[in-house]
Parts: sequence; structure tokens; C-alpha cells
Amino acid sequence: MERPAATAVLAAAALLFAAGCSSGGTGRDQDGARENTPSSSPAASPTAATPTAPPAKGSVKVASTLTKDLESPWGLAALPDGDLLVSSRDEGTITRIDGTSGKQTGIGSVPGVAPAGEGGLLGLAVSPSFASDHLVYAYFTTESDNRIARMLYDERKPAGQQLGAPDTILRGIPKGTVHNGGRIAFGPDRMLYAGTGEAGDTDLAQDKESLGGKILRMTPDGQPVHGNPWADSLVYSYGHRNVQGLAWDSERRLWASEFGQNTWDELNHIEPGRNYGWPEVEGKGGRSGFVDPVAQWRTDEASPSGIAYAKGSIWMAGLRGERLWRIPLAGTEPSAAPQAFLQGEYGRLRTVLPVGAAGGDAAVWLVTSETDNRGTPRAGDDKVLRLEVE
Repeated sequence: MERPAATAVLAAAALLFAAGCSSGGTGRDQDGARENTPSSSPAASPTAATPTAPPAKGSVKVASTLTKDLESPWGLAALPDGDLLVSSRDEGTITRIDGTSGKQTGIGSVPGVAPAGEGGLLGLAVSPSFASDHLVYAYFTTESDNRIARMLYDERKPAGQQLGAPDTILRGIPKGTVHNGGRIAFGPDRMLYAGTGEAGDTDLAQDKESLGGKILRMTPDGQPVHGNPWADSLVYSYGHRNVQGLAWDSERRLWASEFGQNTWDELNHIEPGRNYGWPEVEGKGGRSGFVDPVAQWRTDEASPSGIAYAKGSIWMAGLRGERLWRIPLAGTEPSAAPQAFLQGEYGRLRTVLPVGAAGGDAAVWLVTSETDNRGTPRAGDDKVLRLEVE
């Protein structure tokens, strides 16, 4: 999975850069009784005996439109200075957005991206050591697979030429016209997590030897993490159909959103080594050996993509559902019924990201997704909105 020569070159380039600086299943949209054993994840912290729940009813205010006229935006990642990086699924490019003015600056294209169907340039993540290594990670579809690569981001170079050559840290994730997964994020443990899809081959979800239909956990170099459920394996959890959102709460617990097939979409609390049921179970099946979702929705109400944690709740973007869901939490369970906001106002919603410190700020970024060939674009689409949430 790792290319030693490329990795060595990239590491050397990162050091030189730092030294030179004087001072980021089927044709539906990818787009089991619940067992309450405590997580053994190294990323989780002890749960309080009596979790404090947020208010049962929340609120959302669209504070501003940060930027507009984006083409097929998908991944969103924050740089240390508050600016944002956004990927274009179909154009294979990454754009920097000024976190205050909304000014867009193209930083470069990712070589090898082969957009088709729901595939293309998908999730983005910024290295937790970005201040010293200047690395940006991307999950993308090629002609043969889905893969994860990292690139040196050199802001001193001309716009459009600021990305170095990709260093592929993981290849061989199954690809398809649908169900490519694509979300990546660094966890509180500074390890890289990736949500993958089963690429339309449902059997892959239960095959622990396959990278499809899984949540993967790896080092920043793409290697298995010591303490993963299976030795020398990237697999962290399995039995997934198409994982689209990853987020951690204030107690370092991992949450994931997932597309169902025709019946139930899901929000899951992820524990290492657990089986989340697909294709044997969709939604809450109450079957032994499978973990039921914490919350579920009819597919026309959600088709969930990105999620974020803020103000004690998970905030979940809906594509087909064209709404933002708030799921207030008390520990690992909803403390009240999920609540929908912005229904039909901005069309398909793709990605949510906290503004500022993870989970602590009362604002999130929300990316619309009307230019993904399944929406009805209007003037100004697609947009990044700043929302004030409670």
C-alpha cells in the first residue's frame, strides 16, 4: 500500500518546505439488537455516568453565504487559519475558500481522478501536523479503484500549481458507478479514518478481507494501526453499505451516517470490530450479532451524506431529503426525536463541518449539492453556508 520511495521524497519535501517558511447495492443515491457494551476504541474516553443532554428542540439560522458558484463540491476540510478546502467531485480540483471573505483560489488538480456516476474526487482531510508537514489528504476514484493519497500544499507557488504529486497511501478500495463511500477524517487519536462503500457488490460488506463496505482506520502513512480489531488489517468496522459521514463527539466517540437501500437510512455509533448488518439487515433489525442504528429515516427523508458534531448534537446533511437533521445526544442514544431544518430551501445538502473547535462552536459550515447531476441547480449553486445552530 505504501510506496517507500515516494514517501521518502514527500517527507523530504515537507521538511524543506517547513525550513523555507518564515512563519490546512443498488441504484439509489450514494449519494441485530443494539448491544450497549462500552467501546474498546483507543479513540474513546470514558462516558459520564449521567450524560448531559442538549435541549430537545434546537434551532438553525443561516447567518451568511460564504461563497457560491461551486461545481460539484464534495469534500470540505478546514485549514488551521480558518480557511476551507473544498473538492470538486467532477472536475478533480481543490479550491481554497477564504473563511471570512469567501474568496476562491484554485490550488490545483489531483492527477488520476476518473469521475463517473458517484465517483470522482471525494473526501478531503488536512494533516493534524499541517503546520509542519503541509499535507492534504484526498479520497478519489481512478479508472481501477478508489484510493487515498496525500499531497504537499505549497502556498508560495502560483494559484492552480500549489499541490505536489500525489503519494498514494492506500489503493484497492472497490469502485463502482454507485456506493464509493469517500469520507475521510483524522480522529482524536490522530489516525486517519475512511468510510467506504460496497460498490454495488453487497457481499463485500461482510467480507473482512475486502476494503469495501467498511470503516477503515490507518496511520497517516496508510498502515494498519496497532490495536485495530484484526491484526495487520485496516478494517475497523464492517457490514456497511455506503458510509458517507464521519464525526466524533465531545467524548471522542465515533459516529457515521450511512445510505440504506430502499427502506432505512442510518446514523450509527461506531465501535471497533462490530458488524453493522448490511446486507443481512437494513435499519433496526433487532438481530443478534448485528448492531442496530441509533436513529433511522425513510430514504426519501434523508439519503444522508456528511455529518458534524456541534452543541451536543449530530448534524446530518440530506441529499434526497434536502434537509439538515439535528440528532440531540445523551451518551450514545438520542435524547429527543431528530428534528429537520431547511427542508427544500437549498436543495440537496452534501457536507457539514464545525466552525472552530470541533463540537464546541455554535456554528457549522454547510455545503449544498445541486450540481452533482441529480439536483436542479439555480443561480449561485453550489454554495457554502454558515449556520448558527443550537
